[in-house]
Parts: sequence; C-alpha cells; structure tokens
Amino acid sequence: MTKPPKPADYALALRPHQWLKNLLVFVPVLAAHDLSLQAFLLGLLTFLSFSLVASGVYVLNDLLDLQADRAHPRKRERPFASGRLPLNHGFWMGPGLLVFGSIIAVVVGYELLILLGAYFVATTAYSLALKRRAVIDIITLALLYTLRIIAGAAATGIPLSVWLLAFSLFLFVALAAVKRQAELVDNAAHGRLAAAGRGYTIDDTPIISMIGISAGYVAVLVLALYVNSPEILILYRYPPLLWGVCVIVLFWITHIVLVTHRGGMDDDPLVFAVRDRTSLVCLVLIATLVISSAK
Repeated sequence: MTKPPKPADYALALRPHQWLKNLLVFVPVLAAHDLSLQAFLLGLLTFLSFSLVASGVYVLNDLLDLQADRAHPRKRERPFASGRLPLNHGFWMGPGLLVFGSIIAVVVGYELLILLGAYFVATTAYSLALKRRAVIDIITLALLYTLRIIAGAAATGIPLSVWLLAFSLFLFVALAAVKRQAELVDNAAHGRLAAAGRGYTIDDTPIISMIGISAGYVAVLVLALYVNSPEILILYRYPPLLWGVCVIVLFWITHIVLVTHRGGMDDDPLVFAVRDRTSLVCLVLIATLVISSAK
C-alpha cells in the first residue's frame, strides 16, 4: 500500500532554499542606499512573487525532468522523482503557485507582472530545451539572475545603473558556469562521461572552469572601474575603501571555482554561499567596507 505524502515532501517540492536567489530583488534598493519602508515593502512583495512563481516552475520542471532526475545521484531523491509525491499533485501545485505569484505582482504593478511573465517564459524555455544547449544554458541562467535585479528596480522605481547591470551580468555568468562545472565534476566522480540532460561531456570541464574564472574576473574589473568613476562620489564618502571590496570579490570568485574543482560544490553557488563559512566572512567584510565608506 502506497504511503500518503508527508507535508515535508510538499515543502521540499517547492525548494524553498532556492528562494535565497530571489533576495537579488533587494540589490537595487541596497545599491541606491534607499532604506525607506516603502522600498522594503515593495521589495518584499517582489520577493514573494518571484518565490511563488519560481516554486511553480520548479514543480513543473520536476515533472518534465523525471527521467533525468532519476538517473542523477542526488536529484533522484526529490519528492516527484522518488515517488513520494504523486505526479498528479504536481499538476495543480505548479499552476496554483504561478497564479498566486502573478496576483502579488499585479498588486505591485503591471511592469513587475510583465517581467515576471518574461521570467516564466525564459525558465520554461530553459526547462524544455535551453538547458540542453551548451553555453546557451549558462547565458540563460545569468540572464535569469539579472532579471531578478531588474524586477527589483522596476518594483521600487529605482533607476538601474549601467555599472550594476554590467557587474551583475558578468558575475552571474561566472556563477552559472560554476553550477555547470559542479555537475561535471560530480559526474566524473561517479564515472559518467556526460551530464544527464545537459549539453556537456567530462572533457568540457576545463573550459567551463575557465568561463567561470574569466567572467568572474571581468566582473571584478567592472567593479574596479566603478570605484574609480565620478559616479562613486554620489553615494560614498570614502571610495578608496571599496578597493578592498574588489580584492574580496576577486578572492571569493577564485575560492568557489577551486571548491567546485575539488568537488565541494553541491548546490547552486548562491545557496552554497549561505552555508559556506568563507563566503559568509567575505560577505561580512564587504558589508563593513561598504557601510564604512558610505555617506
């Protein structure tokens, strides 16, 4: 007799730990030093909207990826792949989450709803086809990260800086490459020559690693150019302190690529960073430098 699903299985299907990536919607608020209650509330609603839609996409993605997930050493333990949740439950969970997320977006504004629709289309295209296309999958993931920042700016009415967009795009290309590198390293450790459902083989690992390092270093270069630009004087009283941020980001990029190369990256890089002591120390140091140099 089949065991009834547990509430924890439904929670796991939503992948709430992945909601951490949606905290990116607050980046424009923090970058503009706008600490008003209105900006925070609009950012919070945007975060909830993206989180619900993202969970809806994850549910639908799990239904589409059953065979690949069942062949994966870790993903086969997901609620739908393992059989702990009936597949027909996913058919109402996914659409329901999408509807609730869209309702919240309408409350914030139709511009957010349009961006949320673009996010859904892009993630659906990624799940159906783009994740199987080498390089295109990395660019798509980077754009999805960046779209969260754009949505945060649109929801709060904060103009987006070209510096922020450039830095974010290169940084997220690096993180997306690290994510793929982690999968290839894991496959090599388990004796598989190709990543299930991906467009890469084990031989591509050095190239993917180089993409991660080079894109990350370009992001640091953009940050360094921003620190040396006239615009920095608008928000910061002691800009030279921000050179320390450049050094820390340079170190962190190198750190996560090395950790991934050694097989220590077991999740999305942003989610991994929240559990990684070295990454947390880097975050505290960066926050200290930014606060100390701000007006």
